[in-house]
Amino acid sequence: MLDEVQVVAPTEERNARSMDLDRRSTLEVLQLLNDADAQVAPAVAATLPVLARLVDATVERVRRGGAVHYAGAGTSGRLAVLDAAELRPTFNVPPGLVVAHHAGGRAALVDAVEGVEDDVAAGAADLAAVGPDDVVVGLTASGRTPYVRGALTAARQRGALTALVTSNPSAELAALADLLIAPDTGPEVVTGSTRLKAGTAQKLVLNGFSTAVMVRLGHTFENLMVDVVATNAKLRGRVVRILCEAAGVGEPAARQALAESGGELKPALVALLAGAPSEQARVALEQHDGSVADALRALTAPAAIGGPVPGPLPSRLAGVAAPAE
Repeated sequence: MLDEVQVVAPTEERNARSMDLDRRSTLEVLQLLNDADAQVAPAVAATLPVLARLVDATVERVRRGGAVHYAGAGTSGRLAVLDAAELRPTFNVPPGLVVAHHAGGRAALVDAVEGVEDDVAAGAADLAAVGPDDVVVGLTASGRTPYVRGALTAARQRGALTALVTSNPSAELAALADLLIAPDTGPEVVTGSTRLKAGTAQKLVLNGFSTAVMVRLGHTFENLMVDVVATNAKLRGRVVRILCEAAGVGEPAARQALAESGGELKPALVALLAGAPSEQARVALEQHDGSVADALRALTAPAAIGGPVPGPLPSRLAGVAAPAE
């Protein structure tokens, strides 16, 4: 018996501009690919209002103790694994905060494993432990991958917030998602090769999503990474440079502040900028969810420390130290 005919997803349609792809020169092939890539950022830009809603909802749930789960197969799953893996060294996120579930597991990361993307039950099993404070983001270029269907179905049954990232605005799985993020990247230069525009769009969406979540959770100060953990000589040097740049002090003062804060960058930074003891800086950070800016607002308010801050604050802190409107 023949399989039921499915509606062709936009990512699987033929691209009229590349019908003569095999007859073009090398430079022409590259130019065509580059022209196609230029369509991706505007397509992603159109989804940013919905993506912002996902970021804000995720931050709210993470602050309640929830976690983020990605679920995908093939290219989509590999991009999810990449995004999750890079968050710990960049932002020092705790293990389990952002978890990527890839159809077929580790073996499928480097080699294609037959049939794993069609396994609805496996998707459901991989997400069976999520709860109502968690966020589950399904990734599928076509919008109908069975593994992702199983994952989103299980997530909804357990009350988790669900989102779908796809390049098919009419995705079959949209009904399982609370939020649909669908950059319309259209047909690929090589028909059906969603490692191209669709994959690039997913990478941009994941970059934006996870970075914005980390920023909202207080893992940056201005545009600096302030949650770096100095586990080797290179990183210790990086911590000192970040502290010098962020606090506007020389290396000796930065190293002294780090020593007084037990080598932790955030308390050292808050202590330097607020003119407060390192322990007071640490308490302020704990009381304000690790946000350097919020801790500074609290410490630099005269009532917070019983009087004016010792010495002038750097001019760059004028906006930070001012009461929030």
